[in-house]
Amino acid sequence: MKLDHVVYFTNRTPNEWVAEQQHAVVGGCHEQWGTYNALLYVKNAYIEWLSVERPEVAEQVNHPLTRLLLHDLKEGEGWGTICLSVDDIKQFNEDINNKGFNTSGVLSAERRTATGQLRKWKMLFVDQPVSNELPYPFFIEWEDAEDIRFAKLREEGTISSANEQLKITECVFSVEDPLRETAEWAILLSKKVGNADDIALSNVLLKFVEHEGGKDRLTDVVIGQAN
Repeated sequence: MKLDHVVYFTNRTPNEWVAEQQHAVVGGCHEQWGTYNALLYVKNAYIEWLSVERPEVAEQVNHPLTRLLLHDLKEGEGWGTICLSVDDIKQFNEDINNKGFNTSGVLSAERRTATGQLRKWKMLFVDQPVSNELPYPFFIEWEDAEDIRFAKLREEGTISSANEQLKITECVFSVEDPLRETAEWAILLSKKVGNADDIALSNVLLKFVEHEGGKDRLTDVVIGQAN
């Protein structure tokens, strides 16, 4: 299990983000959800800027990430959540069901790229009402193996050598009760809690810090130099 990507909820279009962020690319559209995105890959993960393309579709679908996007955008743009990749999403679903977590079940998903190609994956969400409480991460298993997927991304220019000189080192969550949130996530992810309300995954550190008031959310994504 490792960090796959971080999601930033925005009212701006993918083209606006590409114009502003060096090495970002237009990702494409999620036709069934009414959303579209811009992407910025680094060595170990990527940033997704997610926005609503077709409100008439987005407001009607029963999709956890789309519902969270619409909820959070009412208060403005900001970091939304993170996605973790797993090797066998069906088995992972069974494992967390056995721990007492209800889920969406494994969902099929796809995105039409700006060049018309279709990217496919499986995804999984923990059942949770959309609110100001911290959303659990969601989970992904890509159709292509990682080496094949990244080779395609390099070939099409989505990942450049400059991108791969950077990596996401920390994801920081501001929450009312760091101890509680860290413990819940540790159970979900089958990980140990660190010494400072943090959880170490294979490619990133998840940190939980205390705040007073406001919603519990991902608030900072730390990017550093890749080794």
